[in-house]
Amino acid sequence: MKVKTLATSGIIAALYVAVTLLVAPFGFTNVQFRLSEMFNHLVVFNKKFIFAIVLGVFVANLFSPLGLYDLFFGVAQSLIALTITIFSAKFISGILKRMLFNTAVFTFLMCIIAFELNLALELPFLFTWLTVAVGEFVVMAVGIPIMLALNKRLNFEKLI
Repeated sequence: MKVKTLATSGIIAALYVAVTLLVAPFGFTNVQFRLSEMFNHLVVFNKKFIFAIVLGVFVANLFSPLGLYDLFFGVAQSLIALTITIFSAKFISGILKRMLFNTAVFTFLMCIIAFELNLALELPFLFTWLTVAVGEFVVMAVGIPIMLALNKRLNFEKLI
């Protein structure tokens, strides 16, 4: 791995952790507005960002009150969703369309987080899936114009 790629991945992972912990009470419960989830859109620009995002999720989840549950399920959900988005790039043209697809994938796969919360806290699965999916959808949807604006300034495709 190139030094530039490693350094950029470290910065992105650190930003993910910092933004997650900034709003920590709303990032680990059954109503989640984890603002750092907008960084998931980075893989739409360059698939190499998957390492940075997964590392950020792992480190952020070390601070979760759910402990090992969040380390396993949270990282798995992110890895699965990011991988689906990366593979979909072959079939979906255009950054905006891929970001919309990415939003849909992450929103749907919040069923994994709902399952985790059902196991860990005995919360009702379907209602919890609804609440975490709504939070994920809002953050990812709001993240689209933010990430597009940042891309104009930073050029994510060539950043890493």
